[in-house]
Amino acid sequence: MARRLDVDRSDEVSAALLADLRSMITSDRVLADGPDHVRSVTLFNGAVDIRPAVVVRCGTTGDVQAAVRAAREHGVPVSVRGGGHDFWGRALRPGGLVIDLADMRGVRVDADRRVATVEGGALSSGVVAAAERAGLTAVTGTAGAVGMVGLTLGGGYGPLTGRFGLAADNLLGAEVVLADGSRMDTDAEHESDLFWALRGGGGNFGVVTSARIRLHPVPTVVAGTILYPISQAPRVLADLAEILQGCPDELTVDVGLLPGADGAPVVYVAPTWSGNLDEGAAENGPVYALTRLGTPSLVDIGRTTRSAGLAATDAMFPVGRMGAIRSRNISRISGSITDVLVQGAQAFTSPFSAILLHQFHGAAARVPLDATAFGRREPHQMAELISLWEKDADITVDDDGEARHLRWVEQLHAALEPFSLPGGYVNFLGPETPDQVARSYGPNTERLLAIKSAMDPDSVFVGTPLPNDAQGTASTTV
Repeated sequence: MARRLDVDRSDEVSAALLADLRSMITSDRVLADGPDHVRSVTLFNGAVDIRPAVVVRCGTTGDVQAAVRAAREHGVPVSVRGGGHDFWGRALRPGGLVIDLADMRGVRVDADRRVATVEGGALSSGVVAAAERAGLTAVTGTAGAVGMVGLTLGGGYGPLTGRFGLAADNLLGAEVVLADGSRMDTDAEHESDLFWALRGGGGNFGVVTSARIRLHPVPTVVAGTILYPISQAPRVLADLAEILQGCPDELTVDVGLLPGADGAPVVYVAPTWSGNLDEGAAENGPVYALTRLGTPSLVDIGRTTRSAGLAATDAMFPVGRMGAIRSRNISRISGSITDVLVQGAQAFTSPFSAILLHQFHGAAARVPLDATAFGRREPHQMAELISLWEKDADITVDDDGEARHLRWVEQLHAALEPFSLPGGYVNFLGPETPDQVARSYGPNTERLLAIKSAMDPDSVFVGTPLPNDAQGTASTTV
């Protein structure tokens, strides 16, 4: 039975916890201070300010098991750091124990079976790089610095969604350390309830120390960027909406509004073609059709590797800026939604913020709703509303500091509500949006919560907020 933490004895408990950990795990992997500790608690979002008590730099599954058992014994909250890319800072918990998987980033590729076995801390960039060396690729999101396992557990939208489904749809099995410190292997035939929950239910059921994922023989794609002036947004987005309705599986298109080089917002269209490369590169093909929605100010389309695309996104969104995120799902881009998006772009409070729409269609939309925990399977656009700013750099004596950046994202989030589907993408939802959390899993909610109750009745793991559950409030907002 886990011991309850008495606040007045927190220093005593911390000392006892450290001693306990160092008796089971190599001492230099148990960090309470110093440069390695600072690196472990420094996340992608510079606005996160959470002080855990101890970090355990795990090197093996056994280290993870020991860390979980020690945290339970000493009544200390647990969090898991994979890539540390979550905007809400859920890799850390106040006064808690961080299971840092940065030393568990190995990727082993079985080219014949087209399967990769990835350790719990592997980054998307590392998985794709390893797969490319075998002439394959993995289904990831758009950024390479994101942890592969965390992305997958929450769903995983990305540029291959149309052809191969979500990252979660490509999960074949996992090794999981449970809340009692025991180890469990799960796949479609073994502990199938847990396997079902891991595909979209978030990191709420244990620490995934390794995962097996399906790979695909498309290391090279036709992809790139097309930019249009904001004045052309109504026409461009209206025509694009029609194209997306009949989009082939091989073409997945991200679209958004970004601050341009001159400060004026631009319409951003980012296609990825994963089919026949000659067809994708043809001037009369479906990719180049997206360059004729208006008069583009930039067209940069060509054959490229998936790893190059991930690196380009990482360069756009470097580690350390202050940030906040909100999300909505919309069925399609309509005129009313275009008006809201354009008004939001014209009100950008920072040159680093962004409005991005990720297309969900094709193979992902053909998976039965009850086949995985992921809660929405009809075609839609997932809107990612990102407020990013440099600390103090763009704040003057005439404004009210960082609050204006938060107001911008909240106001845009509220303005999209009348046009949005229920729920949202759980990887981007936090305690500020309980109404969306409550409706994110639809008819899968009851089964998901039953599995949570069976696997982790004390809610040791709080990777993402679950419906009808207060665990999301354990995360600190930005």
